[in-house]
Amino acid sequence: FIVLTGVRDGAAASLRLRHVDIQRRLVVQDGRAVNTKFRKTIQTAFFPVGKPFECIVMDWVRRLRAGLMYGPDDPLFPQTALSFDPSGNFTPSGLARIPWANSGPIREIFKRACEAADIPYFNPHSVRKTLTALGQRVCRTPEEFKAWSQNLGHESVMTTFTSYGSVPLARQTEIIQGIGNTAHLDSPGDREKTREALAHLSRLIDAPPLR
Repeated sequence: FIVLTGVRDGAAASLRLRHVDIQRRLVVQDGRAVNTKFRKTIQTAFFPVGKPFECIVMDWVRRLRAGLMYGPDDPLFPQTALSFDPSGNFTPSGLARIPWANSGPIREIFKRACEAADIPYFNPHSVRKTLTALGQRVCRTPEEFKAWSQNLGHESVMTTFTSYGSVPLARQTEIIQGIGNTAHLDSPGDREKTREALAHLSRLIDAPPLR
């Protein structure tokens, strides 16, 4: 769910079923009821990360609604219900109709998943950085990246760039070298434009200073 939506873990823990619209493929993080940053209301469309993520989330929502008869005000991620076993010990006994009290269970799920995959621990917030990196690769226009940024809940696209969007040095080198090796930059027309630009720059450098 966090990969699909980029929702912060605190917000995810407080979501209710009414906040998820699987038909329109979006989540409305209502700041009056959801623990969003600064209590801001955010409309988040599902990110294009692949059908498997969508299917898992949609199946879960359908299970809660149709299988367990959960209503709009019931939690998207319910607490585990506990009962006593014959020895008098607590034991899981299904799901309770109350949300997680905080984001601790989400971080624990991430830890277990990373351990199972034999990789270092990545916290839930790191998914937002991953989504930002994906957006930098797939967005084709400034408008598309602005929409991607707003989908993460950022009012300013510069927040996305400066807080989440730094380019690793290896990728930086790859990008710059790729730009230099692009075929169309070496066409006769582009070479002529380059000569004109360099000549203009040279004249500016040699010009006497303004008084």
